[in-house]
Amino acid sequence: MSKSILAFCLAMVCVSSAFGQDPERILGTWKLESVYIEFQDSGERKTPFGTNPNGYIVFTPEGRMMALITPESRKAPQTDAERAEAFKSMYAYSGIYRLEGDRFITKVDTAWNEAWAGTDQVRYYRFEGEKLIVTSAWAASPNFDGRRVRGILAWKKSK
Repeated sequence: MSKSILAFCLAMVCVSSAFGQDPERILGTWKLESVYIEFQDSGERKTPFGTNPNGYIVFTPEGRMMALITPESRKAPQTDAERAEAFKSMYAYSGIYRLEGDRFITKVDTAWNEAWAGTDQVRYYRFEGEKLIVTSAWAASPNFDGRRVRGILAWKKSK
C-alpha cells in the first residue's frame, strides 16, 4: 500500500472517530466527575467547582438535554447574599438538542439564567474510553473579570 493511501485511510479513521460519533452513545444519564475553567490568555486552569463537583447531564432519545452543575460542599443559603452566591455558583439548563459532527447544540427553553432562554448553546464533545468530555466555546466570563474562558467537563455514564 502506498504511503499516500495509508495516510488517507488513517485520516479517514481519525475523522470518523472524531466527527462520526455514534449518536446512540451520548444517550442516557452522565454524572459529573470534573470541571476545569481554562483561560485563553494564559492557558491557566482552575477548578471553581472544587475537585468533586456535583452534577448530571441527561440526553433523551426524544432529543432533550438537561444539565445541572453545582460546586462541592455547597451549603443551603440562609441570607440574600448567600442566595446570590449560590445562584452564581451553579449552572442549570434544558432544551432540545441536535448533534452536528463533534458538537451538540441545545436550543435552550429553560435555564437558571434567563439570558440563556431562547439561545443556542454550543458544546464540543468527544468520548475518551467510558467518559464523555464536553468543552464549551471560548467566551468572556463575568465571573472572571471578562477574561475569555472555556469549560472542560468530564462525565461518566451513570448506572
